[in-house]
Amino acid sequence: VPTAGNIAVYLEQAAEERPEDVAIYVPQGDGLGGRESFRRFTYRELDETSTAFALGLRSLGILPGTRVALMVRPSFELFAITFGLFKAGVVPVLIDPGIGARRMGRCLAEAKPEVFIGIPLAHVARLVLGWARPTIRTTITVGGFRLWGGYSLKAVLERGRASTDEIPTTQPDDDAAILFTSGSTGAPKGVVYQHRHFLAQVELIRDAYDIRPGEVDLPTFPLFALFDPALQMTPFIPKMDPTRPAAVDPRVLVHAIQEFEV
Repeated sequence: VPTAGNIAVYLEQAAEERPEDVAIYVPQGDGLGGRESFRRFTYRELDETSTAFALGLRSLGILPGTRVALMVRPSFELFAITFGLFKAGVVPVLIDPGIGARRMGRCLAEAKPEVFIGIPLAHVARLVLGWARPTIRTTITVGGFRLWGGYSLKAVLERGRASTDEIPTTQPDDDAAILFTSGSTGAPKGVVYQHRHFLAQVELIRDAYDIRPGEVDLPTFPLFALFDPALQMTPFIPKMDPTRPAAVDPRVLVHAIQEFEV
């Protein structure tokens, strides 16, 4: 079980206290009358899936401190994988996909990830453009086809669910993630976050905005949404391209605000 030196402890707490409450709403197409339908995932599902992913990584020999490039669209899988990486003590490298392919390549060359987790399109770009080719040793594909070897997300989760290992303990001063700036004022810069930084941010956000368990968030910048499960706040993932927020149909956001009382 992660100690208080890991933001994932907040997710475990939520799963223990409110196991069947909704942790995340994800759109899944149009329902009756053309209204968008949604799938609900509970805190128990999110916690158990993230633990399975953490143990699956461990079964592949991916050790704490390993850097992992993560390119997955906003989804339940993104949340489960990210918290699984935190639990495993592995360091996700998160880059705004809106910066463009060339800048993306530079960021990955600087970060030197050994593992690449992404949707098929991200893997195609990785192969065609040579992103982090000298350093990547393991690849995991989330959804869709897989023509380049490596592992599927399903396979990693199955290995994790069959594992008898324990999740490693992390310390507050251990590296937790590398987040690249947007590059709006120059070249994107990689910022190393330690677990204590995330823990402090959760407390500050909760106190500054008086966030209470059960509130609903509508994040239009996906990385901010990753704080929500730790705050016991339920995100609704809107149907939009996060790299082009101004292009979103405002009716989608208004409907979500009204439907879920954001």
